[in-house]
Amino acid sequence: MSAASVNNGFDVRGELRFAESMARHTSWRAGGNAAIFFTPVDQADLIEFVIQLEPDIDVLWLGLGSNLLVRDAGYDGAVIDTRKALAMLELNSQGLLCAGAGVPGAKLARFAVANGFAGAEFFAGIPGTIGGALAMNAGAWGGETWQYVRQLETLNRHGQVRTRTSEDYKVGYRSVSGPEDWFLGAEFNFEKAPAGFDGVLEIKSMLAQRGASQPIQSANAGCVFRNPEEGFAAALIEGCGLKGTQKGGAEIAEKHANFIINNGGASAADIEFLIDLAQKKVIEKMGVSLQTEVQIIGDKNGEP
Repeated sequence: MSAASVNNGFDVRGELRFAESMARHTSWRAGGNAAIFFTPVDQADLIEFVIQLEPDIDVLWLGLGSNLLVRDAGYDGAVIDTRKALAMLELNSQGLLCAGAGVPGAKLARFAVANGFAGAEFFAGIPGTIGGALAMNAGAWGGETWQYVRQLETLNRHGQVRTRTSEDYKVGYRSVSGPEDWFLGAEFNFEKAPAGFDGVLEIKSMLAQRGASQPIQSANAGCVFRNPEEGFAAALIEGCGLKGTQKGGAEIAEKHANFIINNGGASAADIEFLIDLAQKKVIEKMGVSLQTEVQIIGDKNGEP
């Protein structure tokens, strides 16, 4: 069933838009329209919206729009912007840090440091929200999201909220499998910082390293490919002589070959052309199959 056939009379309190440009909501600043785009005001509003959706309509949960490419033909499903409804960030009665799926990783890192925890600093280098970090086990500088997850709150298509533990999921490098529910938030088991630990300084150091090695001032979606078991995707792409390769307004970054940047006016097709090119050249020359870290949605052949 096409989302376009859905009755527009949803009983919700949040902002509901139709044929919404996803170029406005992704860090690549490219891509087609989403058939439905909803920004719930709180968790109860989000649940009401999910309950009212037809069961065969695809749903995409959106944070900061990093790690995402929406093809130019658009997405014939419902996009839920989580940043307002799932913005909870607090310490629970046990003194553990709890964060909603819509909380940016950088905000969690600062909150953890301010409350005397150590281990969360790497979240400052993740250009997305906690929901996305949970979905893909995001990591940076040797830290990974799920090594600190204690329990989670999830939501299914029927509007049922459940509490789950990390044991309910199988977690690997940039991969998470388990119950097909959406993440509402998580409770993290960070350690208390030892005496003399300066988390603010750690974050500043990490961000300085990131700025020196990654094209963070350009429109990008973070690392495009997962690192293979041996070696680094950036080194393999660079070894194929692809740094600086352009297609339309898109370019494989000179600063870091595992980034594709939008220099202005790039289409999703331009970006995907470079993704495909990098995969093709690396398998031909290096014998390594690069797997995408970014999520690509929509039909490649011009139909939503």
